Amino acid sequence: MLPTSETLADLSEGEVLARIFPRLPDASAQLLGPGDDAAVMRAPDGRYVVTTDMMIQGPDFRLAWSSPHDLGWKAAATNLSDVAAMGARPTALVVAIAAPPSTPISVIEGIADGLRDCCEALAPGCGVVGGDLSASDALTLAVTAFGDLEGREPVLRSGARSGDVVALAGRLGEAAEGLDLLFRLAVDANGTPDAALARALRAQHPEAVAAQLAPVPPIDRGPAAAAAGATAMLDVSDGLAIDAGRLARASGVGIDFARSALGENVERALGGGEDHGLLATFPPGAALPAGFRALGVVTDAAGRVLVDGRPHDQAGWDPYRGWDGAVA
Repeated sequence: MLPTSETLADLSEGEVLARIFPRLPDASAQLLGPGDDAAVMRAPDGRYVVTTDMMIQGPDFRLAWSSPHDLGWKAAATNLSDVAAMGARPTALVVAIAAPPSTPISVIEGIADGLRDCCEALAPGCGVVGGDLSASDALTLAVTAFGDLEGREPVLRSGARSGDVVALAGRLGEAAEGLDLLFRLAVDANGTPDAALARALRAQHPEAVAAQLAPVPPIDRGPAAAAAGATAMLDVSDGLAIDAGRLARASGVGIDFARSALGENVERALGGGEDHGLLATFPPGAALPAGFRALGVVTDAAGRVLVDGRPHDQAGWDPYRGWDGAVA
């Protein structure tokens, strides 16, 4: 058995890939997977959905808090959710990883395991069909995801109409609660993230901490919403208020949330990011698909977000304003 202290610097790129590939899932739509210059995928619809997202050590995660498996899971989940928000079924991921040469190979293997487990749990049939490796001062994951519309029209942000019902699949504010707990209770006396404290905190608050570190978006609800006639939809990644504002501006409408539908901590529900639920609008009187609950109504107040008819700040996560510059 190879020593657990083995690092990327001890191996060639080919040797690292040989350790990763067996851990990754195949895609059911792949005609040619990893190993050539590019993958070849089936596209039975004649169209495909594509999205990309990055996770960078510092602004997006702290190694003292997230396990390698968490990182792989979250990198997959956040991209799968964007595909689902278009009403598509995720079919494949392409993953690029840049890491310091001192990184243990076990970290990269753990990331691969997280990618596999997330795909198998949330998007069966989706697999990793290629990627890239490089060196960097900060651990970085960049994922591109593909999806199949299966004959449906894509659900855009721009289709909401006044009178539509605003509904959500997923949770609100739980990821923000987890992040707040981590910054308050999983740091040492100097404010530096502490791995032992994070493990203890996760044992005490498993749902909230897991919602932040390893979210479980309602991926299958995206195609279900499209089939049910959703007029607009998006992934709630930066916060309900800021993302609702994006949908409102794209559609030229307003979004009015009912305070009673937002839970006990309304401000956390509106401003907390990384829940990765699906916010959608449906025609008046339409039956909401399973997993969705009504939060409000679409209005004529173009570009505005309201709560019980009163304007609300469109606040949420912004990587250029929300990061304090810390990496550890």
